[in-house]
Amino acid sequence: MRNWFAARDFLMVDPPGLQRSPGNETHLHAFGTVMTGNDGLGQDMYLHTSPEFTMKKLLAAGERRIASLQHVWRNRERSALHHPEFTMLEWYRAEEGYDTIIADTLALIRLAADTTGIGAFSFRERRCDPRAEAERLSVVDAFERYAGIDLFATMDADGVPDGNALAAEMAHVGMSLPDDRSWSYLFTQILLERVEPQLGNGRVTVLDRYPACEAALARRVPGDRRVSERFEVYACGVELANGFGELTDKAEQRRRFEAEMDEKQRIYGERYPIDEDFLAALDFMPEASGVALGFDRLVMLATGVQRIEAVLWAPVAA
Repeated sequence: MRNWFAARDFLMVDPPGLQRSPGNETHLHAFGTVMTGNDGLGQDMYLHTSPEFTMKKLLAAGERRIASLQHVWRNRERSALHHPEFTMLEWYRAEEGYDTIIADTLALIRLAADTTGIGAFSFRERRCDPRAEAERLSVVDAFERYAGIDLFATMDADGVPDGNALAAEMAHVGMSLPDDRSWSYLFTQILLERVEPQLGNGRVTVLDRYPACEAALARRVPGDRRVSERFEVYACGVELANGFGELTDKAEQRRRFEAEMDEKQRIYGERYPIDEDFLAALDFMPEASGVALGFDRLVMLATGVQRIEAVLWAPVAA
């Protein structure tokens, strides 16, 4: 994979893991620490959940094609597909659209299959041909097809969501309703229960054009403010990658971060600081697209194992 990037004139970068802000998405949880200065005073710091903020600062400083293959940390996540510390492959193209980044992602998935010589990916009795032409499906179409739910009926023309309307859609198709009736929470429940298990079966699925309210770092699709240039890639029902046509509007990004942190405070009773240097860098950042790929998950599928610990040299002790 390093050779693949080198052949396309990408610079491999090594962002620091220690950051003032670990990211500002509601359901991302970071590991915190204290950095003590020479004066003995402490400053709250975090291990990053992604190198995204630093890499976008590098784009603002003039880099055009950059990639990173390094460890990241996420708290509150441990399962067959989750590990507190894992390897993320993340890359960006300045002044290139997100269709190009999608093509990159599919090429690297095929590369993983070719490198190991595996005929098909498999996970929990699901199989996927990584060399077959990928399916591209919008989130709205996927919800209609697999859950019988019309997402557009639950938001206005500007993309502002209505949780009560989505709850009504869920009740109409016989889904149980949780106590939390916020639109985002209900969206996630439907995605996990009805949609994700159907994705990437037989061939890779590119789940495209997320609702704008579910894409804090992506720009909106021109001509339709309800959806954004966000995609995720699935194989065997497993999410492998999450990418964007990147948002570069500083004021809009601040508004989204603050809304995400308000929701985090409501649900979890905590919030993370906003990286002001990152927001300032958006004034100088070119139009770009980028994606993060879970390297360990891809190795899992390319080697046919069923738990992420099987592809880690030394898993974190439980």
